[in-house]
Amino acid sequence: MKDDTLLTHAGNAPFDNHGVVNPPVYHASTILFPTLEAYRNAKSAKVRYGRRGTPTSFALEDAVAALEGGSGAVSTPSGLSAITAVITACVKAGDHILVSDSAYQPTRYFCQTVLAKFGVETEYYDPTLGGGIAALMRPNTSVVFVESPGSLTFEVQDIPAIAEAAHKTGAIVIADNTWGAGYYYKPLALGADISLQAGTKYIVGHSDTNLGIAVWKDGERFDHIRDDVQSMGICAGPDDLYLALRGLRTMGVRMPRHFESGLRISRWLKDRPEVSHVMHPALADNPGHALWKRDFTGACGLFGFVLHNTDQKALAAMMDGLKLHGMGASWGGYESLMIPSSPDTSRSATRWEIEGQCMRIHVGLEDPDDLIADIEAGLERLNKAGQKP
Repeated sequence: MKDDTLLTHAGNAPFDNHGVVNPPVYHASTILFPTLEAYRNAKSAKVRYGRRGTPTSFALEDAVAALEGGSGAVSTPSGLSAITAVITACVKAGDHILVSDSAYQPTRYFCQTVLAKFGVETEYYDPTLGGGIAALMRPNTSVVFVESPGSLTFEVQDIPAIAEAAHKTGAIVIADNTWGAGYYYKPLALGADISLQAGTKYIVGHSDTNLGIAVWKDGERFDHIRDDVQSMGICAGPDDLYLALRGLRTMGVRMPRHFESGLRISRWLKDRPEVSHVMHPALADNPGHALWKRDFTGACGLFGFVLHNTDQKALAAMMDGLKLHGMGASWGGYESLMIPSSPDTSRSATRWEIEGQCMRIHVGLEDPDDLIADIEAGLERLNKAGQKP
């Protein structure tokens, strides 16, 4: 089946639920068994305790596994919990892991604090390194963590080349696929072993639920991840799972709108004199465009740009008057967002050398003409506030 059909039907079993179209919400902790024998064999039962999964969680996990092309999946309460739990399940004391220098800042914080405390060494690498990552591999390198594109600076990574180098030494590749959402990007087909994402973003799509999900390709090697994650007491709530399932069904119509509007606005920003640089992989002059064109089938609504003017009072004048772009740290919802970013403060293997004020924008589902008018009015305020008396 094509992705849009999978999004509509995967994970549904109406006739297992009295013909109900959407999987019901199971609020459950205790699960009862009819006989002593059944109770003693509870480990072989698919549903045996609420934290271990219910038909609601299985429906979402099966659907996302199908979308990503995986053999199994596990859901978690947030994107960050998916990242931290899966990495933890794949490392041990004394290991060395490689993490993209453009990775989500909370991923870095977890590696630098929690993993370090338990004797796992993290080394950051240039996200554009590709197959050159082979030079960084050690006998004890267990994980290579990729995020393509990076969520602040949008470098596209060469996963096939990275996976080839990693697999030669026995390391596994974990990909943060939140930007591609499993719809426009398939890391498992490119060589990654595990693809995870913040379902909070495009799966949920309505800025009202936190959720994470991880999908793996090889069940014989990675089905243990489900047990490891659940052994940490991690599980998503039933109502959040239901909202994620509900959002998943409309991804096929939302994602193209995010893509088309985001690309249009990125091109408009490129022509603005206030903007020195636009970071969108789908733009032909972007350094990662060739890889994006090879590996992606589209783009989401998140990208970055750089303003010449770094005066913070002028920036406040621009931002405070925006009518349609909210200031918030998340993205992937139906509404547009814009925030300043500081990629230079969270790098160690590379330097961010583009001068100016970095901005991150998420283009929502509003009419792009209205969004452009809102940004244009903001740039006019920026210019006016930046004029010397």
